[in-house]
Amino acid sequence: MALDQIIVLIAGLSLSTWVAWYFWFSEKKVVKVASGLGGTQEAIIKVKGGYSPDVLEFETGKPIKLNFIREETAACSEEVVFSDFNKKATLTPFKTVSVELEIDKPGEYGFQCGMGMLKGKLIVR
Repeated sequence: MALDQIIVLIAGLSLSTWVAWYFWFSEKKVVKVASGLGGTQEAIIKVKGGYSPDVLEFETGKPIKLNFIREETAACSEEVVFSDFNKKATLTPFKTVSVELEIDKPGEYGFQCGMGMLKGKLIVR
């Protein structure tokens, strides 16, 4: 095997390893949401090719208000679905849409776009 082939092989394996680590094994940054006035835990989630932040932590038993700001017109991000609570909301492009939840049980609850391509998680402790 020639030297240039070995270099390309090593570079390709290194890149593949980095991609696997980044998408599957790197730790997601969890955003802890504090209570505001009236005890409501309020978070802003930007929607553009995904949810940012996509993992949020809340306290059990306090009202939750999620403010989604959709910064795109892609069809996938038109809707956010909370299947654990049988709740969904239509997200208007370049506007803020609020979703209010009351979660009384600790656990991890997923949310996603209507197509299931964009995903996020609510951690309730």
